[in-house]
Amino acid sequence: MSADDRHSRRHAATPRHPLCDREPDFAAWAEGAGVIDHGAVTIERIARLLERRARDPATRRAWLARLRAADRLASMGMWLVAHMTYARRVRLDGVPLEADDFKPRPEGHTGGALNMVPAYVGYLVANGLCGLTRSWLMGQGHCVAAIDAVNLLVDNMGTAHAERYGLSDEGLTRLVNDFYHCGVDANGLPCSPLGSHVNAHTAGGTSEGGYLGFAGLQYVHMPLPGQHLVAFLSDGAFEEQRGSDWAARWWRPDDCGPVVPVMIANGRRIDQRTTMSQAGGTDWFEDHLVLNGFAPLTIDGRDPAAIAWAILTAEEELADQVEQARTGHARYPLRLPYVIAETVKGFGFPGAGTNAAHNLPLGGNPSHDDSARARFNEGAAALHVPMATLQAAIATLNDHAATGRPRERDHPLADPHPPLPRLPEPAAFATGDSVSPMAAIDAAFSALAAANPALRVRVCNPDEMRSNRLDRTLDLLRHRVTDPEPGVAEALDGAVITALNEEAVVSAALANKQGLNLVASYEAFAVKMLGAMRQEIIFARHCREAGRAPGWLSLPVLASSHTWENGKNEQSHQDPTLCEAWLGEMDDVAPTLFPVDAPSAVTALRALYASRGRIAVMVVPKNALPVQLDAGQARRLCEDGLLCLRPAERARLQLFAVGAYQLLEMQRALARLETAGIAASLYVIQEPGKLREARDEQETTAVLGQCRLGRLVPEVPARVFLAHCRAEPLCGVVRPLDTGARTRVLGYRNRGGTLDTFGMLYANRATWAHVLEAASEVAGLDLDALLDERERDALAGEGDPEALR
Repeated sequence: MSADDRHSRRHAATPRHPLCDREPDFAAWAEGAGVIDHGAVTIERIARLLERRARDPATRRAWLARLRAADRLASMGMWLVAHMTYARRVRLDGVPLEADDFKPRPEGHTGGALNMVPAYVGYLVANGLCGLTRSWLMGQGHCVAAIDAVNLLVDNMGTAHAERYGLSDEGLTRLVNDFYHCGVDANGLPCSPLGSHVNAHTAGGTSEGGYLGFAGLQYVHMPLPGQHLVAFLSDGAFEEQRGSDWAARWWRPDDCGPVVPVMIANGRRIDQRTTMSQAGGTDWFEDHLVLNGFAPLTIDGRDPAAIAWAILTAEEELADQVEQARTGHARYPLRLPYVIAETVKGFGFPGAGTNAAHNLPLGGNPSHDDSARARFNEGAAALHVPMATLQAAIATLNDHAATGRPRERDHPLADPHPPLPRLPEPAAFATGDSVSPMAAIDAAFSALAAANPALRVRVCNPDEMRSNRLDRTLDLLRHRVTDPEPGVAEALDGAVITALNEEAVVSAALANKQGLNLVASYEAFAVKMLGAMRQEIIFARHCREAGRAPGWLSLPVLASSHTWENGKNEQSHQDPTLCEAWLGEMDDVAPTLFPVDAPSAVTALRALYASRGRIAVMVVPKNALPVQLDAGQARRLCEDGLLCLRPAERARLQLFAVGAYQLLEMQRALARLETAGIAASLYVIQEPGKLREARDEQETTAVLGQCRLGRLVPEVPARVFLAHCRAEPLCGVVRPLDTGARTRVLGYRNRGGTLDTFGMLYANRATWAHVLEAASEVAGLDLDALLDERERDALAGEGDPEALR
């Protein structure tokens, strides 16, 4: 049986419901409108819902009026989505369009957007029925036309949209021409406030959704108690991004509000059926969900009433399970309700169910194809709602003023702005003591969490907390599990999210935008978090450009057990890719930090938690290393991004260390230079991005600028850099300090194996001796005067490397 056959079997129309004969309002709704047809199952479910929740005649009439209004709104929402793809003129009177009224080059993820319209309208109706504004999240961000279209119709727009669009021929014509406009202004910014994905101007939008699947990893961690969330998910993303199957094991009513995942199951990806569809459709998926701790609810995804019913029913079922758990009649994990909204890709418009429905369902261009134009006008006519009827429906649904609830654009998760945390005084460190920087962060963060009990904490970790020296944090906050083991740092309400899936782990922190977060990972594995992190900072930056700077607390992502201290685990564990990639992002939202000791690590951490809307990659050693800086030096290093640790008058050479182990090598090299009577200065670079040339106006707020950099680093032609990462990415970032032929940059050279720290340094030509070799080249020094014969042989690869240890 095909997916379409199963859909028809589940949602086929049946004879008239008995309630229709007794209740004209119910009968009027049950008739449907246009392409919105209420199946027997949905009609029966709504009848039972009314019996449970709306027995009072006046309430019942109001509920049915909203449901009827939803049919009209959904029809016109789909009508407008089709116009956004194909038309460059809109006529609210429904008169067929001519060839010149169509775009020469139509664009739009039309099928998915058409499917999202009934879903989003059903969400609006559920809010109105309960007098409660829920938050929403959409994983399939390319379906943004549905959100923007419906938001315009109900006047739920943000400022940029409200200034340009409106419910008139002129306002809608501007909307459809702005969709996929692609023009840029003089500053290189998009001219249109519409995007091909959810963007900073999408009313109520919280995430671009450009990376399919991350919404499925995040939704369960988002709402606080008392907040409700509906998450629209994709069946294509289900097969693309695993880890969302664990949602039920993380959800707890004591620190999270009700969540209702709604999968739009249309059975098609871009140009093929989904794996779910091939494996047995929603019947198979229901079994899969049950095995993973969910309680599936399968509904007609073409019907906004079915969506509204599912949202209300899912919340009721979840509340019932919570009560059973509190009375000892249920155990965790609770069976999290999961709505499967069965539909056909592109339902409501010609071409539905075909591969073409993903993008351009007509299979031809109406601007020059008579057949495609006829199909468009026929499909639009079936969806069109007269203006007076539409306005009445909109008025029925827009009850926010009467109920005193916020508009959906202002839902609780739309603009989280938790208070800045209270920062306890940091521990004092004695210069020269041996301290693990990760252990210092552990002490600082555990104190921070204890001092801010009102902030929900998420510590996210894909592997071993104790291996990365986060012992106090783990003992305080404990792993979140469903069956705690006695004597182990585990608890039902633990705040540490641990799973062997880096994307799922970082998503828990990214989702907790109303709380305090920390992510810690082996450096080599943290690169798997990059896509989720990048999507977040892009959206945050666009929000700043739109004039609504993000208010969530900045997030440190700690990369430890890193390249230079993880030699024992082979080269797969020796990978600085994450910090290199993050150096390419914009420093105002994505700083990359290389603290060199305990004070610099703790100071950087505190500075991040005193800021908002940034995600920082911090490469932090876990092994004990000497304390190099006093508190004042650590503060200056944090503020400026670099610090002169050893100045020298009339220096012939400047040495720059990026990373803790690199600083130790530079200090050994400097000692040899000083012994030889060669004046050299030593600098520590903690935040290379501060030294770069700003790439746009926003980044100028985060970089030093040439004047300040020139004062901190006097002009000396010969310079040597030793980096934690590969040399090439760093070269571009520190270009303002590059003196050309008299600058050398050393770093990771893709050499590794089962090696200790010295072996890693030697294999990558990054020891103190290699620094001296580079110094001799750029400063014209006699290398023979700096190294003895055994050391020179080891440097040349002709002697025992141990001579350089």
